[in-house]
Amino acid sequence: MANKTLFQSVVGKLIPRATVRNEAGGKAYQLTAKQALAQYTATGCLNRTFYAGAETQLQEVLMAAIDVAGDDPAFVAQCAVYMREKMYMKDVPALLLALLTVEHGELAEHIFGRVIDNGKMLRNFVQIMRSGAVPRKSLGTRPKRMVREWLAGRDEEWLFRQSVGQSPSMADIIKMVHPKPATEKRAAFYGYLLGKDVDAEALPDLVQQYEAYKALRQAGSRRAVPPKVPFQMVQSLGLDREDWKQVARDAGWQMTRMNLNTFARHGVLTDARLVRTIAKRLADKEEIKKARVFPYQLMTAYKNAWGMPRPITDALQDAMEVALQKVPRIDGDVAVCIDVSGSMQSPVTGYRRGSTTAVRCLDVAALFGAAMVRKNNRARLIPFHDRVVEHAFNPRDTVLTIADGLTKIPSGGTNCAAPLEKLVRDQARVDLVVMVSDCESWVDAGIGRGTRTMEAWRILSARNPGAKLVCIDIQPYGTVQAQNAQDILNVGGFSDEVFNVVARFAQGDDDTDGWVRRIERVTL
Repeated sequence: MANKTLFQSVVGKLIPRATVRNEAGGKAYQLTAKQALAQYTATGCLNRTFYAGAETQLQEVLMAAIDVAGDDPAFVAQCAVYMREKMYMKDVPALLLALLTVEHGELAEHIFGRVIDNGKMLRNFVQIMRSGAVPRKSLGTRPKRMVREWLAGRDEEWLFRQSVGQSPSMADIIKMVHPKPATEKRAAFYGYLLGKDVDAEALPDLVQQYEAYKALRQAGSRRAVPPKVPFQMVQSLGLDREDWKQVARDAGWQMTRMNLNTFARHGVLTDARLVRTIAKRLADKEEIKKARVFPYQLMTAYKNAWGMPRPITDALQDAMEVALQKVPRIDGDVAVCIDVSGSMQSPVTGYRRGSTTAVRCLDVAALFGAAMVRKNNRARLIPFHDRVVEHAFNPRDTVLTIADGLTKIPSGGTNCAAPLEKLVRDQARVDLVVMVSDCESWVDAGIGRGTRTMEAWRILSARNPGAKLVCIDIQPYGTVQAQNAQDILNVGGFSDEVFNVVARFAQGDDDTDGWVRRIERVTL
């Protein structure tokens, strides 16, 4: 029989030394510049997190991007595109684009239209440029031209719908870049946005409809039909129930998902026929894919939909199943470890004055875990904080029901080694271990060469040749508990694209740095 003490001591010598401390004070491994940039852009929203302030996060992103850009500026551009197109992020891709305009203007120009794909992203970019976050005091000649060309490439009615929002407004942006209108209609449209007197008949049809509706409402007419514009443009005009019904009929998928409570408050959901229309829209597979919705956003909508008509809640569950189609089915034994510690109670997109999301890191982790065990009938679910928590669940329940049960587990400190040590004690067979955490482990600091997470994994993997560990990080801090290796992958983010990365690594299609490789495969 093998000498267990000797076996563990030899394994310990093979563990890489942990050379840094994480934000919680525990031992950790530093990510490479490219890995750190990928993590920050996949999880960062430039807001305060549990351990780090917004300024700290901003500086970390910029330092990683500048470091990478010195050797490989194309990777910074690829990262911006990948995180916008695949991970659906907003703030940090716009920041990377702004940074590229300083010394790599041609790259910035090349990817501008892919990163800036709607009015909100345009406002983000201009706001960042004006803030001084990157070393520019103004937009600059090339960025102004890029914005002008972006505006010129889109039709007036689309731009009108995208003009909702301030700081800066679409009018502010037009004042900054001075676009030259190519047609009479475009000249009238720009003048209209700037508040100038223009020939009303030269305006786009949608703008004329909007102004006509405003005039009728202000005259007291109740027979006017709201035009197909974002409801923010008309809600101040005293909409009645019939108006709100028309708004709901014309709404797109994301607007519908985000305003179900608004519709309910204004009596829209008392109309059974309209309820069926809304439910059909919410469950439409193609609309869900086009909306690029985060699975956790559907979970939030579902939680807030209690008391709404059954077709609405059923449609949200159907939509969740569509959104989670990328969850991989793994051949073999899977253990899914979900961090339920205190730091996981923080908002997933950080603290923002006046607009902090109600969705916590824990909610996202629970959803990931529930999706994995629902898709893999041989999966074992292991919640943990400073220790493993025994938790019974029904694998036949819906993803949302399983996730809700996980979010109700009492919290504690963070010990990322706990679930791996539990698997070692149980002499468990595993082919894949997935850990979802903020990776700020500190309870298991210990005095060994590496982190206890790494030590436990080396023992577990030695007993399970070929097993792999994937650590999904959902907060940006730049350190990890298990260093990337042939059998270890660190990935960040909370979109369904993460499941693609996990699946390819589990199947052996991607190497230890597969996430970085996927970004590098982006065609510019």
